[in-house]
Amino acid sequence: MICMTENTSERLIRAAMDEFCEDGYFATDSNKIARRAGFAPQTFYRWFKDKTDVFLAAYQKWSEQELQLLGVLAFENVSADQVVDIIIKHHRDYVLFRRSLRQLSVENPVVRQTRAETRLRQMNFIQQRFGLEQKNKGDFFALMFQIERLADGLAENEFHDLGVEEIEIRQSMIGLVTHFLNSLEQ
Repeated sequence: MICMTENTSERLIRAAMDEFCEDGYFATDSNKIARRAGFAPQTFYRWFKDKTDVFLAAYQKWSEQELQLLGVLAFENVSADQVVDIIIKHHRDYVLFRRSLRQLSVENPVVRQTRAETRLRQMNFIQQRFGLEQKNKGDFFALMFQIERLADGLAENEFHDLGVEEIEIRQSMIGLVTHFLNSLEQ
């Protein structure tokens, strides 16, 4: 839903995110985004150079939202299964957007670079929030990628297609998060 008190660029970004979540990146265009935001199509190009530009702005907003979720988790005493539930829900809520992000990251070097920068920002945030050392960077990224990919697989129903129950994957994710949380105590 578009909020009329937002400025033009914010309205366009929100409309773009809504479009990308409903139809994915490749099934939408700048005209649909502008109309959804309540503007004439030419308004879009006053704020963004193309659809990829607004996609990256939407991705930055999505990333900020994810960091806020992680920040809340850092201050609350939540269990590993609660963390996993939050991650899975977040990935399901944005399944088509994340699918577009994965595909664009392979095809578009600017999106790939932005995704890498965003992941580094996430890692630095988590390391600072939990007091982790930089020397564990490889282990941390391996763990983060496993959790992210498993959540995407659940959101996309990939495991269901393979005859694997969600509870099994969820348990694996809980094990990974538990491993991470236990490593904080050492």
